[in-house]
Amino acid sequence: MSRRDAAGRLRWGIAALLFLSTVVNYIDRQTLSVLAPHLKTEFGWTNADFAWIVIAFRVAYGGGQMFSGRLIDRIGTRAGLSLTVACYSTIAALTSLAAGLRSFAAFRFLLGAAESANWPGATKAVAEWFPRRESGWAVALFDSGSSIGAAVAPWLVLAIFRLSGSWRPAFLITGALGFGWVAVFYAVYRTPRHQPEELVRLKPNATYEPVQLKPDATYEPVRLKPDATYESVRLEADATYSLKRDGTHGSRAASLSYRTILRLPQTWGIVLGKALSDPVWFFITDWFAIYLVSRGFRLEDSLLAFWVPFVAADLGNFFGGGCSSALVARGWRVGSARKLVIGASAAAMTFLIPAAYATSLVGLTGCLAIATFAYAALSTMILNLPADIYRSDSVASVSGLSGTGAGAGTILATYLTGMVADRYSFRPVLIVASMIPIVAAAAVLILVRNNDATRRGLVYSI
Repeated sequence: MSRRDAAGRLRWGIAALLFLSTVVNYIDRQTLSVLAPHLKTEFGWTNADFAWIVIAFRVAYGGGQMFSGRLIDRIGTRAGLSLTVACYSTIAALTSLAAGLRSFAAFRFLLGAAESANWPGATKAVAEWFPRRESGWAVALFDSGSSIGAAVAPWLVLAIFRLSGSWRPAFLITGALGFGWVAVFYAVYRTPRHQPEELVRLKPNATYEPVQLKPDATYEPVRLKPDATYESVRLEADATYSLKRDGTHGSRAASLSYRTILRLPQTWGIVLGKALSDPVWFFITDWFAIYLVSRGFRLEDSLLAFWVPFVAADLGNFFGGGCSSALVARGWRVGSARKLVIGASAAAMTFLIPAAYATSLVGLTGCLAIATFAYAALSTMILNLPADIYRSDSVASVSGLSGTGAGAGTILATYLTGMVADRYSFRPVLIVASMIPIVAAAAVLILVRNNDATRRGLVYSI
């Protein structure tokens, strides 16, 4: 096997590990959602009470991403993701000791803080290991773990609940899943400069004009078309390098400060895109079991219906990532390929409106499946944008900021969902949720663009 083939296999092996971390992440967080109807009965909670438990998670999860993203940029992907998975696995298992509303809220707050590094860390790993023509697939793979974990959780959690006769072992067993992952990831993961780099090659017999470089300037790395034939030049994927005054290679450019990041419209397009689209997904993950029961369906008889929207979301991840990557391979600009998927997906999420009026389980499930398929395609594109636009040493910071924006939006949406569902029904929630992603798509289309920061080399061209 050539070094190039070995590097490619290692790269996709790392992507598979990122997928598994997301599966474990969602199994841990979905354990409470699956058991929610039983816990509401046992402890006498209203929908508003349950909303506060969800909000406790969202406050820590959303706010934590701003700090965990920066932390991972500082200590590195390997240490950062290993630490966070070990922490949230421990907290998930300790939730088995909860005894009421306050203790559940406290454990969920800690779980949210620990889980906040997963997406920034995974996005940073993709930026470190994958060129842009493949990054859509890589993000789709790890993000699909959320829908797979959410689909697996009901079967696993309810099986443990039935066999044990108690909800407590479900938290203990699902929480233990992450420790095996930590051992494997810590042993395998290295940044690309510690591994055989991907071979970058140039067409033979071609004539090239010399490139004139300015002293102390920072340059975007060479982006090559797929399917080219090559000679042996080695580059670290998506790295940014500086030159000393004497023309020799110097150290990598410093990571962008938060002040600089927050002044870029690209950052705000990504943050608003996440803040306005993620609450729709978290409504499905946090409230779907309660929603089915409110519509008169027994959860034990509706496992297939519970499962279908999450499988549809998994397919949507790969559709979005694969479609955009295929367009880039055919010569489309990266930004145009990502934005086409974002706009089309936001429009398809309006299928939440007929879901609000569907009277059959099949019709309701079908509409939700279309909406979650579209959400996942949109989400994959927005998750990919930090790796598309920013240098790898700033990717987790930007991803964390977008996660904080998503957390703020989800907290507000969760509070309103509980209040509206108790006073009226879930129908107004679904109708509003179908329209908000269109605003999210508009924010991305308007704000994420090439500008003066692109020309100055602060961010990559898109």
